[in-house]
Amino acid sequence: MYSVYSSVAEDLPKNAPVPLGKRVVMSTYKDANLYHDWTTGRAVTGIIHFLNGTPVDWYSKHQNTVKTATYGSKFVAAWIATNQIIDLRMTLRYLGVPVVEKSYLLGDNQSVVTSSTIPHSSLNKQHNALLYHRVCEAIASKILAFFHIDGKTNPSDVLSKHCGHTDASPPLNWLLFRRGIPTPVEANDDNSIFHNNEETQA
Repeated sequence: MYSVYSSVAEDLPKNAPVPLGKRVVMSTYKDANLYHDWTTGRAVTGIIHFLNGTPVDWYSKHQNTVKTATYGSKFVAAWIATNQIIDLRMTLRYLGVPVVEKSYLLGDNQSVVTSSTIPHSSLNKQHNALLYHRVCEAIASKILAFFHIDGKTNPSDVLSKHCGHTDASPPLNWLLFRRGIPTPVEANDDNSIFHNNEETQA
């Protein structure tokens, strides 16, 4: 992957102030719900951005085109999340915030993660090619690392799906009351993503 993109590097601002304070870890959860709108057939994208475990930005919007497969809709979500990560990292640098070298992108579709992170994986849908290269280039430039998490533990589901109280409570409690920095290790552990209120407050 790194040879394909000629050892591309992140475009850093040249006139940003000297960063001060402790470095922040940026992690992003993304999801897409295929055929969310029964009128138009469009999917909806849900994205949540965290800084050191605190949600600072969110995104929930219909996609611009109709997708006929989950793979395509979730790759669009990965592309949107990648663009937002790049923009947010640049904004933080201009505000003088020290950002760690790499951000974390987490999604619940294994095919999308595999296509983006394994160089020899095939891309079956050619109309997703530009989205594919955008995400892969960001990974090659070490702007972000893309990891897979279980769909049941993806907090961005509350922004992309019609959820009742039973389904929405665990991710909302985790978003509002959890402390600490979400990491890919935790994200891949089904038992550690959601903590009950007693464990969180302790």
